[in-house]
Amino acid sequence: MRKVLVINGHPDPESLCTELARSYKRGADKKGGDCKLVHLNELNFDPILHYGYRKRTELEPDLLKIQEEILSADHLVFVYPNWWGTYPALLKGFFDRVFLPKFAFKYRENSLFWDKLLTGKSARLIVTMDTPKWYYSLVYKSPGHNSLKKGILGFCGIKPVKVTSFGPVKLSDDKKRKKWIEKAEHLGMQQK
Repeated sequence: MRKVLVINGHPDPESLCTELARSYKRGADKKGGDCKLVHLNELNFDPILHYGYRKRTELEPDLLKIQEEILSADHLVFVYPNWWGTYPALLKGFFDRVFLPKFAFKYRENSLFWDKLLTGKSARLIVTMDTPKWYYSLVYKSPGHNSLKKGILGFCGIKPVKVTSFGPVKLSDDKKRKKWIEKAEHLGMQQK
């Protein structure tokens, strides 16, 4: 049985993202999977990597625990809203603080290349947005999807990374949002 870790990157506990994350977990639980849900807004951590990689910043206990959960997971699910073309500062700060050298990747000495330390894992991005999906893809070239899929997760060896986008949220009604929530549960049942 695959171990799944769902990470809700929306800072608002009453958001649609929170409901989508819960729905994904509900689906995984129905399938009998080992699924854990983490809401980043409930973790105690400073999202700023104050010194970059020049000087080590000690990780808070919540971040040490989530690193362990990431290492033990087979599949990672990130649920977040698309804000300003990418993702909220809370989620970006989470990646800055958690996906560190020697945890997620390792630079090779005297080389431009690196080792990917999170290989063998897959991921799913569940993204809410107000921008129509076709416009986000065609005009903006999906910057947030590409940043996470290639620039962060792929850089660390996580693949495949699949993306499910829901939107435009601002034009949706209860019926449409209910369908999105049901789809998230179905994805959870498939654990992909």
